[in-house]
Amino acid sequence: MDITLSEAHHAIADNVGKVCAQFDDTYWSACDAEARFPEEFVAAMAAGGWLGITMPEAYGGSAQGVTEAAVMMNTVAKGGGGQAAASSIHINLFGPHPIVVFGTDEQKQRMLPPIIDGRHKVCFGVTEPNAGLDTTSIETFAEKVDGGYRINGRKIWTSTAQHAQKIMLLARTVRKEDAKKRTDGLTLFFTDLDRSAVEVQRIPKMGRAAVDSNATFIDNLFVPEEDRIGEEGKGFSYLLHSLNPERILIGAEAVGLGQDALRRAARYAGERVVFGRPIGQNQGIQHPLAECWAYLESAYWLAMRAASLYDQGLPCGAEANAAKFLGGKAGFQACTQAMLTHGGMGYAKEYQIERLLRESMIARIAPVSEQMVLSFLAENVLDLPKSY
Repeated sequence: MDITLSEAHHAIADNVGKVCAQFDDTYWSACDAEARFPEEFVAAMAAGGWLGITMPEAYGGSAQGVTEAAVMMNTVAKGGGGQAAASSIHINLFGPHPIVVFGTDEQKQRMLPPIIDGRHKVCFGVTEPNAGLDTTSIETFAEKVDGGYRINGRKIWTSTAQHAQKIMLLARTVRKEDAKKRTDGLTLFFTDLDRSAVEVQRIPKMGRAAVDSNATFIDNLFVPEEDRIGEEGKGFSYLLHSLNPERILIGAEAVGLGQDALRRAARYAGERVVFGRPIGQNQGIQHPLAECWAYLESAYWLAMRAASLYDQGLPCGAEANAAKFLGGKAGFQACTQAMLTHGGMGYAKEYQIERLLRESMIARIAPVSEQMVLSFLAENVLDLPKSY
């Protein structure tokens, strides 16, 4: 059993780290304060070929696995940019996966290269105000018309939609009440974000201001037949191919953000002198930080195990969900302890901790709640009755 990173994994971390090092705290503070999308960072990652790390080589990608993507995204999140950096690019890794698995050769050739080289940003149109985590209850409807579909409905928490050229959109082609199973009748599309038919309203929020989240209103959007991914009505099963990688990457990112906060706290504790000694010499400071390291390591290696299982084609639902759960909690705990270690200075924007703490909440809430993760584990690991 090998539970160490390979030389190739270290090379990924080293090279991605060099890209991240080009963007300092001043850059990320400005993006946050101005609610400005980190275009320069995304362009640098695209120039390095990193946006195509999981994509097939035939379309310009590197054909690496979710393991390599997790190493990359962990490095991005701990490189100073936190969730702002990670969220600006991670949908390019898991979002288009249904195209890779179920798309036609023509669709792959048309859709993937612009994502890989950074020409097309992608947003994810799945969650709806009245459905929440119950994806089978979405109401956005795609009516079949000559040459394609007319789509009407609403989406919420559509990240990067202010800047995206493309949207991965889930809609019903059969009403829920008319479907044989609640998971039937959902169809997946990858199409232009036509702003003449789609209104995008930014949602002001607590953290990660650099990467927009939006309420999206779809009014008579025409989607050509050739932009449908796979078979009509099978979209829910296609979407599942993205969910485990998404949870793994979110978990790895949450750990990375926590690792950055912990690094900053340890450095401050070693430099800050009070009563004639560095505060890091006190066990009251040392022990909570050391505990954070232990939890972060545990969450990281569970994410790596989940990624390895996925890449081998083995079941990984429990591990992927647990990695997201533990990563979110460990990252939040590390940011909280970093704030307490800095004391009043942690509350000052100069030290970045308050920004990281605000962003650490994301992985505890999205893309699935902690309660839903625990319900999934109780049912599928512990064989307890379904609770919802």
